[in-house]
Amino acid sequence: MKTAERHPLEPFLPVHARLLMLGSFPPQRKRWSMEFFYPNLQNDMWRIFGLLFFEDRDHFLTGDRKAFDRERIESFCRGRGIAIYDTAEEVIRLKDNASDQFLQVVREVDLKALLRRIPQCRNVVATGGKAAETAARLLECEVPAVGDFSTFMLDGRMMRFWRMPSSSRAYPIPLERKAAVYRTMAEACELTAE
Repeated sequence: MKTAERHPLEPFLPVHARLLMLGSFPPQRKRWSMEFFYPNLQNDMWRIFGLLFFEDRDHFLTGDRKAFDRERIESFCRGRGIAIYDTAEEVIRLKDNASDQFLQVVREVDLKALLRRIPQCRNVVATGGKAAETAARLLECEVPAVGDFSTFMLDGRMMRFWRMPSSSRAYPIPLERKAAVYRTMAEACELTAE
């Protein structure tokens, strides 16, 4: 019988966060290159952000290119007002991989409570299909098309809920196309403004 796995990271919630980015759950620790979100070198999230903000897909890699640079990523996210967490806090892995389709969610995040901890946040971004479906249900809003958003209210705050393409290489579109979709969202959320 497989045992439940608790989320290994605390939510990353910069005090002035304007956007909360949500995945589903981290990969197994053996696949990590750093102690932070999207740690797998085979995941393209930090390459997408490197292209988007620095025109350099390798911007967030360490000098030896064997890991992502956690300090640089955290500093960047704090500076841009990006909070990060996941939609599941406890899961059972049905197979020995990181695929969302083989994650059985035992306990979901209390998403509304999480958003109340970052009162300047006006945008929630799901970084894949399972995260989008879970977050939409928790926020009681529509699941938008990939690259689009729906709206919801939380404590009198009008908010946007965005669905982005998965940064997993299993989602078969080129990195540049994924970055273009993320760019539309980042510009609308004013993350690209200096």
